[in-house]
Amino acid sequence: MKLKLTLWLALLLAAPMAIAEIANTDTFNAFIGKMVSQHHFNETELRQLFKAVEIQQPILDAMSKPAEAKPWFQYRDIFMTEARIDGGVQFWQNNQAALKAVEQQYGVPAAIIVAIIGVETKYGANTGKYRVIDALSTLGFAYPKRSDFFLKELEQYLLLTRSEHLDPLQLTGSYAGAMGFPQFMPSSFMSYAADFDRDQHRDIWKNPGDAIASVANYFQHNLWRRGEPIAFQVSALGNGYKTALVKGVKPDTTVAQLKRLGVRLPKSLHDKQAAKLLSYDMGDSEQLWVGLDNFYAITRYNHSPLYAMAVFQLSQAIAERKKAH
Repeated sequence: MKLKLTLWLALLLAAPMAIAEIANTDTFNAFIGKMVSQHHFNETELRQLFKAVEIQQPILDAMSKPAEAKPWFQYRDIFMTEARIDGGVQFWQNNQAALKAVEQQYGVPAAIIVAIIGVETKYGANTGKYRVIDALSTLGFAYPKRSDFFLKELEQYLLLTRSEHLDPLQLTGSYAGAMGFPQFMPSSFMSYAADFDRDQHRDIWKNPGDAIASVANYFQHNLWRRGEPIAFQVSALGNGYKTALVKGVKPDTTVAQLKRLGVRLPKSLHDKQAAKLLSYDMGDSEQLWVGLDNFYAITRYNHSPLYAMAVFQLSQAIAERKKAH
């Protein structure tokens, strides 16, 4: 018996401490109190639920290595692959009716919806390996830098699993708690998830129609402009344009102002059009683009201009290949 105990202790000490229970801190108790007082959860049941939740070190490690830290020419290569383009064409063909109906209803191009799902999860093939409740609890209770944000998401997650009659311990997602085909955070699910087939469930995990409608609904509520262009690659004379290369993704200048700085823009754009000049690192050069209101709408899904450009370019590549089929 003593030998077995010694062996067990040795194995325990040798194993990396990657997983731990939630500590009984003031923050945790305050969260439980909020769920009970504001949302009428049963305290005993809630505490019992959290005994099965694990704080995971790999989740904390992943938060320190976002893909958006890469330069554009490397980031682009993650998404602009033959497999992802072909996968987009296949997903479009498999869900043609839903995409057509949703595009007509919401005004968001099918190509953009497909590209979002392609960038997020390879069309549902990679929706995440972590239990959502573990991810949100780890980041809410063990990642002080963004604790407030993730505790709000954990609150929304418990509300959505209750309203959708889902087991909170069963759903999986990304290391940040994003879920399903479109990788919605719980708050986005509560605000934008759509029931496309009207079966009384908003199933973004297994139902492509619901996922497609949910993405479109998200964009409609984030001011997508039906029928308007998204972005244009441009060139510039001289160095005056560099004064317009400021942080942020929201259109902060106009076509007329950019013209005065030497930027060559498409004639189809009127002078009062709001615009954002963006520079993309190509390794040994830069690429200039002008993002318009719909490009900004894509950044509401993920605030990175790299992400928005990957979605836009992937959408174009998928649409072109679909036409060729």
